[in-house]
Amino acid sequence: MGRRGHEHAPFAAAGDGCFIIDTEGKRYLDASGGPAVSCLGHSNRAVAEAVVTQLNSIAFPYSGFFTTEVAEELARRLAEVAPGRLDRVYFVSGGSEAVESAIKVARQYFIERGEPQRDHLIARRQSYHGNTLGALAAGGNVARRAPYQPLLVETSHIAPCYEYRHRHKGETAAEYGRRAADELEAEIERLGADTVMAFLAEPVVGATLGAVPAVDGYFARIREICDHHGILLILDEVMCGMGRTGTLFASEHDGIAPDIVCLAKGLGAGYQPLGAMICTGEIHDTILDGSGFFQHGYTYQGHPMAAAAGLAVLDEVKGRNLIERATTMGRLLEDRLRQRFGDHRHVGDIRGRGMFWGLEFVADRETGEPFEPRLQVAARLKEVAQANGLLCYPSAGTADGLRGDHVIIAPPFIVTEPEIDLACDLLARSLDETLAAS
Repeated sequence: MGRRGHEHAPFAAAGDGCFIIDTEGKRYLDASGGPAVSCLGHSNRAVAEAVVTQLNSIAFPYSGFFTTEVAEELARRLAEVAPGRLDRVYFVSGGSEAVESAIKVARQYFIERGEPQRDHLIARRQSYHGNTLGALAAGGNVARRAPYQPLLVETSHIAPCYEYRHRHKGETAAEYGRRAADELEAEIERLGADTVMAFLAEPVVGATLGAVPAVDGYFARIREICDHHGILLILDEVMCGMGRTGTLFASEHDGIAPDIVCLAKGLGAGYQPLGAMICTGEIHDTILDGSGFFQHGYTYQGHPMAAAAGLAVLDEVKGRNLIERATTMGRLLEDRLRQRFGDHRHVGDIRGRGMFWGLEFVADRETGEPFEPRLQVAARLKEVAQANGLLCYPSAGTADGLRGDHVIIAPPFIVTEPEIDLACDLLARSLDETLAAS
């Protein structure tokens, strides 16, 4: 299906580190890794060779009949490094499938436990969890949900932890974090504690808010509330995980571990479609010792070529100390963004963590008033930036799902200091050109 303007999109022909080259020879600096996917850049030989090696062995045995050594090894490696008690891995092809799998395994877990009345999922407004109907229902973005609203299962939504717009004047960060987290407690009590199965959230909110981390203490309180009520905590790390925020799993920064985590994007780094749902042994064993099987599945789950890519990506990230690099270069990126945009009259907030940063644009810096949606600031910035040779990730609806604009800057972990400087130069130029035409 088409998308307005996409019929004129350039044809990508080659990759060179942090750059994509089109068929006309023009080079584009990929300052967002696509949608925070390409953590290794676009020409990693080790990953490409791992995929070819697997292809020359066997491309696809159906997981209903076989497993493969490469899939088992990747699962073992992920279980070793996952936080807390996460140690059972279920491979899928992307983020939406990972979230669907997490919701379904949470539901089946409580059925197997003899608690079938637990059928409520709580998530947050201004979240994005995928485009399949279950994941879309969990997401809390008004515009993305609207066309499909009649098809979506009922999901409860509380406020995100969004300090820039939701923290009250005179309120400390700790006080705000407690107040925001306690909305979960109130919603659980409203629904009935014995009817809620899980709470789903992104540790650092990606596409719909623009790299917004929670304030310190928020997720510790969320974990406490879930434990008190016997509710599963599902964390969506599809965009912010796999080292993007400076720790392999984003939840490590918050000092907690979920019961289920969803991964994708950086797990395959764009070299293969790959996602994963990881849950605790307790969830796995409850189902295994009950009905004996997870009533769910995909044709390409555990695909060996995807697993080969994922294993090579993990080797590269760990072996080349790229998580540490995401932290150190992330500090440089933050510094450059604040230098260039900290006093910009139309940049209301700069936020992020590691190699994952967002700028929120406003019509009025003093009041935080967003630009009118009719101006399409995010959409036009994307076009102008690409014309200038910069790939970034702008989105609209930041403030409330309908109003507001932001851009995400999330370059590959291999980015250099000159490339960061170039990205900031091109972004500043593109933003000024976009706003001048408003």
